[in-house]
Amino acid sequence: MAAGTTVDHLTETYRAHYRSLLGLAALLLDDTASCEDVVQEAFIRVHSARNRVREPEKTLAYLRQTVVNLSRSALRRRILGLKLLSKPMPDMASAEEGAYELLERDQLIQAMRGLQRRQREVLVLRYFADMTEAQVAETLGISLGSVKAYGSRGIAALRVAMEAPA
Repeated sequence: MAAGTTVDHLTETYRAHYRSLLGLAALLLDDTASCEDVVQEAFIRVHSARNRVREPEKTLAYLRQTVVNLSRSALRRRILGLKLLSKPMPDMASAEEGAYELLERDQLIQAMRGLQRRQREVLVLRYFADMTEAQVAETLGISLGSVKAYGSRGIAALRVAMEAPA
């Protein structure tokens, strides 16, 4: 061969510089298997393109640059793989649980409709609007004792209504 790196020269380069190229890859990548794969692939690529290496003394420089480029590509593939990795499904109730929740909610709404107006107002403000007893009293314009009484009687009536067979 008049131009390019010979197979013998590439073999000598392999023997002399394999470990240093492996060390270079190790600085760029994090696992030994990937480092070995990158260095082997670099030698394969330089071997395939050995006729284009006009100056055999630059073979090592080509190998180093190939190791760096292949390491970058490996890291890009990993990052892309992590981005595309399926996200775990959020914990969701089964269809049956969802149906039971709808039934319970409907039963609660029906039970709430059966309460006296003041009991319903107190319970909605206290438990659904998350107001304190004092805030409910102020909002409805009634005493704190009345809020407690309406709330207590309303919860008792809800308990009875929810336990009754539908």
